[in-house]
Amino acid sequence: KVGEDIAKATKDWKGLRVTVQLTVQNRQATVSVVPSASTLVIKALKEPVRDKKKEKNIVHNGNISIDDVISVAKIMREANKSFARELKGTVKEILGTCFSVGCTVDGESPVDIQQKIDEGEIEIPEN
Repeated sequence: KVGEDIAKATKDWKGLRVTVQLTVQNRQATVSVVPSASTLVIKALKEPVRDKKKEKNIVHNGNISIDDVISVAKIMREANKSFARELKGTVKEILGTCFSVGCTVDGESPVDIQQKIDEGEIEIPEN
């Protein structure tokens, strides 16, 4: 029964690694999906679903917009998974994840975007 609940909850995340949180109360388990930053970034790339058994070491060389990065950062803040004090810092954390995943942001390297945020060329909203 718990397995069916997990399968139902993770249907949207097919082909991606995602953490599932089980909360047990009175011997009744409730399932909630807790996506990581890299999973949210890969999902924002809107890549086709892949079979993990057949396709190994895939390169995510897509491109996402800065708005996608900000929306992922907001999700991470709501889930209390960011160590930054402000949204600006969380956006920079997500840009670091974009770099490690291997995708570009608005056609540029995520490192360049981080520098532009530091210099004030790109404005990040307060919340």
